[in-house]
Amino acid sequence: MDVSQSQNQLYPEIQPHAKGMLDLDGHHQMYWEVSGNPDGVPAVFLHGGPGAGASPSHRRFFDPDYYRIVVFDQRGSGRSKPFAETTDNTTQHLVGDMETLRSHLEIDEWLVFGGSWGSALALAYGIEHPERVSGFVLRGIFLCRQLELDWFLGGIKAVFPENWRAFLAHLDEADRDDPLTAYHRLLMDSDASVHGPAARVWARFEGACSTLMPSPRSVSNLESGREALALARIEAHYFVNDLFLADDHFLANVDRINHLPATLVQGRYDMVCPVRTADELATAWDGAELVIVPDAGHSAMESSIRSALVAATERFKQL
Repeated sequence: MDVSQSQNQLYPEIQPHAKGMLDLDGHHQMYWEVSGNPDGVPAVFLHGGPGAGASPSHRRFFDPDYYRIVVFDQRGSGRSKPFAETTDNTTQHLVGDMETLRSHLEIDEWLVFGGSWGSALALAYGIEHPERVSGFVLRGIFLCRQLELDWFLGGIKAVFPENWRAFLAHLDEADRDDPLTAYHRLLMDSDASVHGPAARVWARFEGACSTLMPSPRSVSNLESGREALALARIEAHYFVNDLFLADDHFLANVDRINHLPATLVQGRYDMVCPVRTADELATAWDGAELVIVPDAGHSAMESSIRSALVAATERFKQL
């Protein structure tokens, strides 16, 4: 299905009516918040990265009069502690954290909303706990396969050669044949003068490739401040570990969620998570509707992507 921009835009800014820090294992503490209707239909937002953290704008994809909106920062991200921590930080830990939070909030089932890495985490959670999911809204589909990592860490230079050159320029020439290993080493270094600049270059590269039209503001938001370290370090940690999943995990287990409704929102010109992946998932998933946005890239904040996501949460109100 192809869509053009609708009239649906983000809902007005709101504040959480409940929030806290949830102890996960004696080491990690997870920031969580709830906004919208305290008695509404539960919906949980999963941020990208991994490591990107959540922001106030993420509450605004949902009608606050209808939804009980749950937002949290994944391990090591945003306001969760310890910041940028990779110890005991795996896909399986994050799936377990979602169950811990769901139980803490006394939610029976929830609509699961995630983009990019958040789409992968949503699927991993749904495959493990399908009985706890009422449906999915997913954007910029990422299935954690080697071919997708190879694209992001090499193939993408076919479209963004200047960004790729800048990404490699931070590395010693001897390290440029294996940039992931080199960046992982730099980002895990305890010296801020080593990991800080590497994190900013990594984040700048990702931001520059994430929108259809150049967006200096989007790049600046990613690379400035402490958030760049969590994004870059945790992404590199997950990438060198194959995201802690078998290469075919999602397509091999789609039968566990085949009965659940899903809307997949995908930018036609998404260069971070190309449309091929969304198409493969939609083809394998009986309950999924693929919405291809013709004038967008990867970012959830591109106008037409934003509109399609709000339209999706509106449609789920009818289910």
